[in-house]
Amino acid sequence: MAIRTTYRSMIETTETFSDSDYPAVKSPPLTHSGFDSRKDLDAATTPAVTKAAYFEKSLTAGAGTIDLTALTHNGQAVDLTGLKVQCLRIKNKIGNAAMTFAEGASNGYALLGASWLATLLAGQEITLFGNDATPDVAAGDRTIDITGTGTEQCEVSIVAG
Repeated sequence: MAIRTTYRSMIETTETFSDSDYPAVKSPPLTHSGFDSRKDLDAATTPAVTKAAYFEKSLTAGAGTIDLTALTHNGQAVDLTGLKVQCLRIKNKIGNAAMTFAEGASNGYALLGASWLATLLAGQEITLFGNDATPDVAAGDRTIDITGTGTEQCEVSIVAG
């Protein structure tokens, strides 16, 4: 199986001016998009991507662990051992309590360096482009811990290569 990933990071804002703002200027709206990023990735690009996993992660008694060596995607097992996380998106669903994502206490994956931590409130999401700078997934570097409430779920998208 071959995969192709399009990574996009963008915040696009359009400003429309009235004649009273700038009466001597007749121009279309001004669009701010110069800081946007777009990367098309596959097995032949740098960085390369070769595996993906998209899933909803359910907590048990307010806790959960994402094991990068034991993911499931479309009903199939996905093991990212030896690969780097190139793209990651996590969304805390609307209606949930806050969820915290961090390097695992046991065999933790230093996604953003040692002891990284991100807390997402209900409806918030975070997207990361690893750009080949994340560590290789290995037996001692493979877990992301989640803390939240009850049996809530978050959406997780991971692409590695």
